[in-house]
Amino acid sequence: MTAPTTATDVNQPSLEHAPKTGRRLSLPVLMLIIAGALALTSIVRLVTGADGITNVSQMSTALQLAVPIGLAGLGGLWAERAGVVNIGLEGMMILGTWFGAWAGFQWGPWTGVLVGLIGGCLGGLLHAIVTVTFNVNHIVSGVAINILALGATRYLAPLAFEGHQGGSAKQSPAVESLGHFTVPGLSDWLTDLNAKGWFFISDIAGLLGGLVTNVSWLTLIAVALIPGTWWILWRTPFGLRLRSCGENPVAAESLGVNVYKYKYLAVIISGGLAGLGGVFLSIVANPFYLEGQTSGRGYIGLAAMIFGNWMPGGLAIGAGLFGYTDSLNLRGGSTNVHALLLLGALLLIIGAVWLAIRKKYVQAAVTLVVGALVFAWYAGTNEVPSQVVAATPYVVTLVVLALSAQRLRMPKADGMPYRKGQGK
Repeated sequence: MTAPTTATDVNQPSLEHAPKTGRRLSLPVLMLIIAGALALTSIVRLVTGADGITNVSQMSTALQLAVPIGLAGLGGLWAERAGVVNIGLEGMMILGTWFGAWAGFQWGPWTGVLVGLIGGCLGGLLHAIVTVTFNVNHIVSGVAINILALGATRYLAPLAFEGHQGGSAKQSPAVESLGHFTVPGLSDWLTDLNAKGWFFISDIAGLLGGLVTNVSWLTLIAVALIPGTWWILWRTPFGLRLRSCGENPVAAESLGVNVYKYKYLAVIISGGLAGLGGVFLSIVANPFYLEGQTSGRGYIGLAAMIFGNWMPGGLAIGAGLFGYTDSLNLRGGSTNVHALLLLGALLLIIGAVWLAIRKKYVQAAVTLVVGALVFAWYAGTNEVPSQVVAATPYVVTLVVLALSAQRLRMPKADGMPYRKGQGK
């Protein structure tokens, strides 16, 4: 005889109750794919002579640029797992940059981190009030918060920063550094190994060297939040209740879950994480607030979350990819992007072969033609225009989302209106 379902069932964080999220790659398969991509990149490096695409400095810069994208993506994940679409991540990041720099130059960088996080939480609270309590369309609310955050910081910046040394209507005074660390011995050894230019081994050394060279303490916190989010949302009763609000809030309410409370908590945490990403930009990446310094990273973070299929691990890979392409703007952009045209052509050709094996002949033909055009672009030029280099992160965002769209599975109730007691 089957036991009746009770309110205590929702407290058990087991796979039996967790919603299925579509097909997932096993860890060994994922590691093989990553290793294959790195090997292909190594071949391209040897063929083109563009050693900069996998050196330690490039990887260190990529990590620094990936952190704010990853934090924004984590913010989106928390909100959408509870059923609230958060297009306002960009605005919450803007609040984080301003509040972090404002508090940081007056009371120190760690105070700036805390105040910037609170600034993002305020944006999240506003989004929660509008969407959860008043049931306003989530997209409309998010866009409004982006506009409001930009306007508010433009108004506050002259009042707070003008008259201080280094401050202006668009820039804050310098903020003291949080500090960086380098793992002694290991960093030098990996740098030397990377400089030898060996196939695959030097590329792995460059990747690992970037993770232990000139790393900010805030970067460590951000990286730790990835497994921390996974553990909280998928291995605790709190996480199970929160995710149930994004899958079926009516059923969750029938089992005793306070859906409003969990949606509020998720969106406030979402804003705090986005604000922390903004703090990283105004205290770590640049030691001052600068108008427009988010540069759309909130939207790219949202794209990284979607690419990662609303999972922390996939989000981290997406943030790393977008951070790497963004880093090409700073270090030998034209040469490196030109070399990556060859990598893109090879990946498209491999994709065409894979599609043909799966008997998707039309898609395979289209992919092969695109791959041939990219290869022709590479073979017929020696460098790419600076405008292409600047647009690379956004182009990669669009391409990755287009290629991964078929395997995505968002929470079932994501963005859907909900009223307390509607299931009665």
